[in-house]
Amino acid sequence: MSHEAGPGRRPTGADAPKVLHLDHTTVAGGAEFALLRMLQVGAPWSPSIMLAPTDDEGLGVYETLPADVPCRVVGVRQPAGVSWGGFGLQMVATVRLAIQARRDGLQREFRTADLVDANTARAAAYGALAARFSRVPFVVHVRDMTDRDALGRTGHFLMRRVILPRADGIISDTHPPLDSARPYLKPDALMSVIPSASGIRLREAPPVRTQGGLRVGMLARIDPWKGQRVLLDAFAEAFAGTDARLEFAGAAPFGHEDFLAELQDRAAELGVADQVVFHGHVDDVDALIEEWDVAVQASTRPEPLGQNVLQYLAAGRAVVVADEGGPTEWVHDGVNGLQFPARDVQGLAAVLRRLDADPALRQRLGVGAASTPGLLDDVEVAEAHATFYNEVIEAVRRRATRGRRAHETIYDDVVRRTATVSSASGPA
Repeated sequence: MSHEAGPGRRPTGADAPKVLHLDHTTVAGGAEFALLRMLQVGAPWSPSIMLAPTDDEGLGVYETLPADVPCRVVGVRQPAGVSWGGFGLQMVATVRLAIQARRDGLQREFRTADLVDANTARAAAYGALAARFSRVPFVVHVRDMTDRDALGRTGHFLMRRVILPRADGIISDTHPPLDSARPYLKPDALMSVIPSASGIRLREAPPVRTQGGLRVGMLARIDPWKGQRVLLDAFAEAFAGTDARLEFAGAAPFGHEDFLAELQDRAAELGVADQVVFHGHVDDVDALIEEWDVAVQASTRPEPLGQNVLQYLAAGRAVVVADEGGPTEWVHDGVNGLQFPARDVQGLAAVLRRLDADPALRQRLGVGAASTPGLLDDVEVAEAHATFYNEVIEAVRRRATRGRRAHETIYDDVVRRTATVSSASGPA
């Protein structure tokens, strides 16, 4: 089935499957922005969104949804930090997941959807429970590796025992998360690698700057595992006391304000406070990245990808990534970026010094970045999702048809056997 999509253009009627998107929060995060961007460009399906309540009133990041996308808040608030919390918090969370699953499953949007799409792991947990005894096709976005380091004890349990066994399809940015999830999926589940909608604008690499100090940046929410501390320490080792500048773009959601304060104190301790800028949330991401000479991903655990890597590449920056996880599928050392040993401050500092000393290398890597195969704009990402959603819907329908035929065959066989026995017995 072919689809045409664009801003404000959405197909209707039989060509538009009804897709219900579940999200457990209205707080701005990578998963939320990815979904929002697809819907803003006129995703080629008939979407609706169901959210769990949060402490803040309103729809949060989803306030800017197109007018033709219904969005409702249903159920109970889902507490943060469950996977890493104590027994009491986990018990509260379990009860709330069950309540949310019950309430979502009773909603008309859930019962009449052609497909339910869980945008986050928490939403997938209560979505899987709600969908467990229904035939609604269920798709999960796998945004982390299926292991305890990434998901925590409770999250790992739910992913292995509740979410993945119910999934009819899973989507991830790169192959490693799919490979980690594969052992827990049912045999006929479909899988697809589709980059997140990252708001990227495909363009040529700009000329490299040769005047002024090096500008190094990271676009990521402030979170200990995103690697801001690694980059800060590496930058201080390489450039303390110079005119180089380090910029962090990203808010500190999910209770990480204390970590932001730690980073600011650490910059002062290292003597680079006047060289480091914390922008907080940035609306015009493209304009900021274009001002950087080097863009860094330094997560301290293997990351499925991170939308920031795609945004760096599309902007034609000299990209630096940790040498593990999904980013290595996109950034090839010496071709369209450089890799450094994950969590290695000394290794990252050496890469930054190398790029500072070699503008020609920065230019070559920037050109390679902008030419990276597979970069998709948001319309293309939405079209890829539409194709996968339709494949899942069709696969579930075929499975149901086979099941009915098998049942009818068994029933007919029983009827024939019964008739044969009755005929053979005859009247007494």
